[in-house]
This record gives sequence, structure tokens and C-alpha cells, in this order.
Amino acid sequence: MEINPIKFQSNFQNFAIEKENTNNKPQAFSDLFREKLNQVNQLKKDSQEMTASFAAGETDNVHDVMIASEKAKVAVNLTTAVQTKVIDAYNEIMRLQV
Repeated sequence: MEINPIKFQSNFQNFAIEKENTNNKPQAFSDLFREKLNQVNQLKKDSQEMTASFAAGETDNVHDVMIASEKAKVAVNLTTAVQTKVIDAYNEIMRLQV
């Protein structure tokens, strides 16, 4: 009896680590944060457009609508969690006595 190894054939292009900058210059945190917030905003807009298109009967692919909706939901939840952690860290730093 032969046991064959499991072969993963999934495509993880969306999860690739992005290079910070092409000229090896570090990117400012504010620029990175603004860029990621714009990506979250774009996911939310795409989800709203797909939902409106589905409601208008222009498309019948409910799977893509639900996937876009869940992507936007997860992105917004993650952004909210990061915001809460940043505020907590700021408050903790402000409580430090010098």
C-alpha cells in the first residue's frame, strides 16, 4: 500500500509580502497606515457596489457578492481592532511616569 503526499495547489498571490519601497528606503508609518486604510475603504466600496448590482438584478453570482462582503467585514473588524490596540498603547504610554 502506497501513501501519496498531499499536494497543495492553492494560489497565495494575495498574501504575498509586499516590498516597502523599490529604492530600499523605509516607508513612513503614516504613509503605510494611510495606504492600508485606503485598501480597506476600497474593499468596502467594492462590496457595496456588488451588493447594489445584485439587488438591481444586474448579476446573479451570489458567491462573489458574499465573498466581497466578508472580505470587507473582516478588513473593517481588523482595522477596528488595530485602532483599539493603538489607542490602548497610547493611553499606556501617557500613564508612564517620567
